[in-house]
Amino acid sequence: MRHLLRTDDFSIQEIEELLRDAETFSKGGFHRILQDKIIITLFFENSTRTKSSFEIAAKRLGAEIVHLDVTKSSTKKGETLVDTATNLDAMGPHAIIVRHSDAGVPKLLSNHTKASIINAGDGAHAHPTQALLDLYTLKQHFGELKGKRIAIVGDIKNSRVANSNIELLTRFGLKVTLVAPPQFMPATDLPTTYHLKEIIDDVDIIMSLRTQTERHSQQSYASLKDYASDFCITKELVGERDLIILHPGPVHRNIDIDDALLADDRCKVLQQVSNGVSMRMAVLKKLIDVR
Repeated sequence: MRHLLRTDDFSIQEIEELLRDAETFSKGGFHRILQDKIIITLFFENSTRTKSSFEIAAKRLGAEIVHLDVTKSSTKKGETLVDTATNLDAMGPHAIIVRHSDAGVPKLLSNHTKASIINAGDGAHAHPTQALLDLYTLKQHFGELKGKRIAIVGDIKNSRVANSNIELLTRFGLKVTLVAPPQFMPATDLPTTYHLKEIIDDVDIIMSLRTQTERHSQQSYASLKDYASDFCITKELVGERDLIILHPGPVHRNIDIDDALLADDRCKVLQQVSNGVSMRMAVLKKLIDVR
């Protein structure tokens, strides 16, 4: 079985196929091509958007969804993650969608299952379907993406969304600049800056990220308000510039993006959510054998 653990598990040609399928699905092509297929969701971290998005995507394609409540699973009795996965796999599902706070868990499980493993986020490592839906959102807006300039802003060092987008967007020819305070900036060969105002006139897209406070070993800022004073994307900062705003959610209002800009047509956050369903439908179609 094919797995989706990172964005580079798919070639450029395969991703272009996903983009075409997502566009078809976004126009109401909810063909029940996965009827009689079974998909298990295995989320060891809280999730609203990603989990719901996958479930709606699967149901629109006709699949049966089984949600495992990990708070009541045998992992709480000492069963290993691998044993949990192999036991679930023995029941014959076609795909298992996994989210975990530790990087590498989906990869580990993929070595022990016949079902396709889909990474719905693992630690600070990767979130491939988020990057794919972001790419789709950009493709809808701009058409041709090569040469477009994007600033990724915020807690980049701890962000699986940033990692996946950097890999994917650079493959499609976008020019990426990282904007973050020193403690949130990873080691990188990409252009970087600590100051939003330095790049605001030179980008077509700003991708704001949530501060990953749950992944900080110690407090990095005196308060989120202090962080926001330097890195919140505001209507005042953006002005009338011709650019668009992305965010993977959940948005910390007036910390990541201010209220006024969230209500602006240039902010594509809700379009990302909508596109997430279509792109995840395309991913499920790609990975699950529909013969």
